[in-house]
Amino acid sequence: MVWSLFIDGKFDKGQGIDMGVSIFQVAGPIMIGPSSSHTAGAARLGRIAAKLADDFDFVSFGLHGSFAKTGKGHGTDKALLAGVMGIREDDEAISNAYAIADAAKIGYEFHDVDLPGAHENSVRIAFYKNDGLLCLVDGSSLGGGEVRISRIDGYEVELSGNLPTIFVRQQDKRGVISHITTVLADGGINIATMKVSRKNRSEEATCVIEVDDVIEEEILNKMENNPNIYAVKFIKL
Repeated sequence: MVWSLFIDGKFDKGQGIDMGVSIFQVAGPIMIGPSSSHTAGAARLGRIAAKLADDFDFVSFGLHGSFAKTGKGHGTDKALLAGVMGIREDDEAISNAYAIADAAKIGYEFHDVDLPGAHENSVRIAFYKNDGLLCLVDGSSLGGGEVRISRIDGYEVELSGNLPTIFVRQQDKRGVISHITTVLADGGINIATMKVSRKNRSEEATCVIEVDDVIEEEILNKMENNPNIYAVKFIKL
């Protein structure tokens, strides 16, 4: 991003200065307060995480660092709960998150947790359905409403939610990544970033792909139509 400045009372007509920052870091997001980190970022984290879990009836929030120490006063608990229900960070319904969850019969609980090496504003969100764990997501609020998902079910990922994103769970076998990229290329989809993670060779792996375009359901179905791919989820905020 290039900014032109007033210098000594005069407008700088030069090339400006590349600040290397997001507009969110300068002006902040449109949100229900009081804090872009503890409220807006928390709600956004919840919305991204919930798209990985789909249908759930109970959610557990493990609050780390500043989220645990000062989150209650900043409304972090309400923002996280609102976010997993799809409520946006600029929606006044955030303040009624508990009542909305109760009406929807969504159970919830909050507790403190230590996430070694995690950002101060971090949370571990566990989604359940009929007492079975669906998905475990670690994420952080970085300031200005910007967020980062760092782990999904124990796999290291890098997911910001700023671009349409595909999350794939697969068998770590030769040809699977080629299948994924071929389906996207045939569908005219350009890949912005891709990160593949695995715990052990030839076991389960994950692939997080940020793309420039919205993905049609037909393309996702073609991608999933591979015996070595277990699940494909599309995330667009």
